[in-house]
Amino acid sequence: MGVSYPGFSCSPGDVRLDLHLTDLRPLRVASGDLVSIRQVEGQTPLWLLYGSGVFEGCQAPVPIADHYVWARAQLDAAIARGEVAEPQDGICLFDGSQGVDDLLVLRATAEATLWLGIPQLRGANLANSAGGHISVDLQRGTSSVFDLPPPLGKVVREFRVPRASAHAYELKRGQYVQIIDVEGRQCSDFMAMHLADLEAGRERFIDSTVTRTLVGGAYPIPGLFSRFFDQDMRPLISVEQDTVGRHDTFALACTAVGYENRGYPGHINCSDNISDAWMPWDVGRKRAWPAINFFFNSQIDPHSNLLSSDEAWSRPGDYVAMRALDDLLCVSTACPDDVDPINGWNPTEVHVRIYEDDTSVTKAIAYRPTPDAEPRMTTESPFHARTSALTKSFAVARDLWLPTRFDGVGTLDEYAATRNAATLQDMSSLLKYDIVGPDVEALLDLALTKTASKLPIHRGIYCLMLHETGAVIDDGTLFRLEDKSFRWLCANPEGAVHLRTLAQERGLNAFVLSRNSTLCNLALQGPKSRDILGTCFDAHIRAPDLAHVKWFGSTVGRIDGRAVYVTRTGYTGELGYEIFTAPADATALWDCLMTAGQPQGLKPQGGDALGILRVEAGLMAGGAEFTPGVDALEAGLGFAINFKKADFIGKAALERNQQAERNRLVGLHFDGAEVPHHGDGVFVGQRQIGTVTSAVMSPYLSKPLALARVAVEYAQQGSSLEIGKLDGHAKRLTCTVAPVTTYDPKRERARA
Repeated sequence: MGVSYPGFSCSPGDVRLDLHLTDLRPLRVASGDLVSIRQVEGQTPLWLLYGSGVFEGCQAPVPIADHYVWARAQLDAAIARGEVAEPQDGICLFDGSQGVDDLLVLRATAEATLWLGIPQLRGANLANSAGGHISVDLQRGTSSVFDLPPPLGKVVREFRVPRASAHAYELKRGQYVQIIDVEGRQCSDFMAMHLADLEAGRERFIDSTVTRTLVGGAYPIPGLFSRFFDQDMRPLISVEQDTVGRHDTFALACTAVGYENRGYPGHINCSDNISDAWMPWDVGRKRAWPAINFFFNSQIDPHSNLLSSDEAWSRPGDYVAMRALDDLLCVSTACPDDVDPINGWNPTEVHVRIYEDDTSVTKAIAYRPTPDAEPRMTTESPFHARTSALTKSFAVARDLWLPTRFDGVGTLDEYAATRNAATLQDMSSLLKYDIVGPDVEALLDLALTKTASKLPIHRGIYCLMLHETGAVIDDGTLFRLEDKSFRWLCANPEGAVHLRTLAQERGLNAFVLSRNSTLCNLALQGPKSRDILGTCFDAHIRAPDLAHVKWFGSTVGRIDGRAVYVTRTGYTGELGYEIFTAPADATALWDCLMTAGQPQGLKPQGGDALGILRVEAGLMAGGAEFTPGVDALEAGLGFAINFKKADFIGKAALERNQQAERNRLVGLHFDGAEVPHHGDGVFVGQRQIGTVTSAVMSPYLSKPLALARVAVEYAQQGSSLEIGKLDGHAKRLTCTVAPVTTYDPKRERARA
């Protein structure tokens, strides 16, 4: 669905851009197109390059200030390809004085490729670097042209697969292929086979059973495997980029029989199209070809176990990019299915680009902070140059690749180092927002479960942001930076949307500014963390010294001459600090801390060890302990709520629920050695009375440990419960109800 703003609608198929600080992005327009530009955070400048005479009523271009900094990778590539010249001037669309949701609607009078960018002042530091977020929606006029994404590199060949057809092509080892959904919601089947084997008379192609077995994946999955293998277990192709995240990894391409069985004899189908496309290579015909079904939105009903499908998640310009691991013969289709929702009931075209093997394509998948947002591809953290030298084990954390464990250390040693010495972890996926303005205290006191207006400068609180139902929108730590300036460190981008909506609805003069592009952060955790940080941190003359920073306190200063913001917080249950700096200073900060910590036994830590530490410390996580439909009390977060506050959103619902408590979060200690899984049922006899929310093998207990939400009738400590496995009844894991916090329940180590 499109996004609607007052006086302007954006329908499916239109272009959406989300611009952030230093972004510089191309936008292709045609005569009659409408471009709606909205201030998401307010006070964000915006410039238009190459825009002279393109829009009605725009001011004349002026020289671009030489002290502006832009992220120029895309523009430099376009200049290198000869598509544009170095820009000399531009049009200032927003000067930075605008408010939240201020809207500028422009009508194009000519066809052009424009570049829109949010500049940053050269040399900006932590104190004055602006955040900024602007959304751009393009509504086509009479034009039906759909933009293709910018090329990933040197294109050696590209072609369009017309609707209801297939196209065969060869790929050389190392080349990349990019399969693009032109108009959105269009399935494209893909198959590849070894060219050398085919020339020898053997057909060896991607095999679903072999691939699922080697990668340990289920069928079907809402996504893609990283590699695909043939019948001889040889890798054929690797997935490098995916902007959608939802595909059917293996089902048959549509067949004549499939249509005949539903009353459509003679319907064109992908399997026959694939056989026809491969005829020049003497590939044997098949009535049914297996395929990777790109952009096909399939699911299995957990109760009936039936396979079903719905409209694809893909939007115009979405794509999958892959790398050939051998010389291959490939085929891509534009699926002809017009009797099911998979193609939006209207089959369209697919575009294919082939790139030379020296193209640089980084591994990435799409991340959308909100459902209507433009996808952001996962990128490397500012600390990646250091962490990637120590491990190859990375996982996606929102829009970043972050380490899960370090090869020379290992999860258990990382865990032990946090308990006994100290560890350093890249936590840059933590969301950072500065909330500022004359009415900032009124906004935060309304939205949060604790009182922000009483918070002194350099102090913080852990609190919640609730829905009217009492369910948790987000949890986080709030720090006061200055009189009318707070920093919210959290996990869910929906919280920022919620705050902006509240400010607008209540007429409050407050701004929510993203700092995610201007701040990255490390977690220094463990009993020796203070000693390590103390050897290299110099507090600002007007900020607290490190020795005076108590639990949930903060300070500012420098490490190795680099500006940092330091909070005494963490997610491990140990004494610890989180250290924030500008991305340009990331590697220097890592090096300084690792050098300072070497005599104390400092080790790098990944996300796997953090997961164990979190559960032992009884710390809750979104998507586990609190989910939609679970109120804050059921999630075990009552300690983060101040019921003495006059009011906050969700308070009435929680007070009502307090009178008739139904579920409670508890700890579970197990008798055996098998670790349950998130979502496993908790049973008393034949009746399920709860659900496991998190579970780990606890080194502290030397046995499995879980957090679970159970009915209050069975939440008493010492109660004997069982976890149901297999069908919930054929296998049981026995356990005993225990406190939520297993390790250091009074938080004495964190407070030390």
